[in-house]
Amino acid sequence: MNPSSTDRIEKQILLRAPRTRVWQALTDADEFGTWFRVKLEDPFVPGERTAGKITYPGYEHITMEVRVEQIEAEILFSFRWHPYAVDPKVDYAGEPTTLVEFRLESVDEGTLLTVVESGFDRLPAGRRDEAFRMNSGGWTQQLTNIERHVAG
Repeated sequence: MNPSSTDRIEKQILLRAPRTRVWQALTDADEFGTWFRVKLEDPFVPGERTAGKITYPGYEHITMEVRVEQIEAEILFSFRWHPYAVDPKVDYAGEPTTLVEFRLESVDEGTLLTVVESGFDRLPAGRRDEAFRMNSGGWTQQLTNIERHVAG
């Protein structure tokens, strides 16, 4: 694989919902937690961290932590995190993070949501491939989750 294909995951979905609705589902921490399946303790604020317990069955022992990078109203929401940080015996704090970007674009049918997670090539070699593979599948599932959430 060439570096560009291992460094970033990019997924898109057409959501049949207004851009404002999708934006709220992404940037309201409680709503984000509903479809993403995490109980976040604090709102999303640029430059700040928020964390919370995963609520997805089998992963409830995991705390997800993100540091919000950018919130550009109805255009871009981004954060950094430690991808696939699921082993409670491992301290991931010393590892590089990946950047997750949610970009919104209005289209005739609703809102085009693009999710890009980049920075996998900087992860420790021993867990890089698994983190990439698991998050690639994870984003596919999460796009289905947000689609159901904004449609309902």
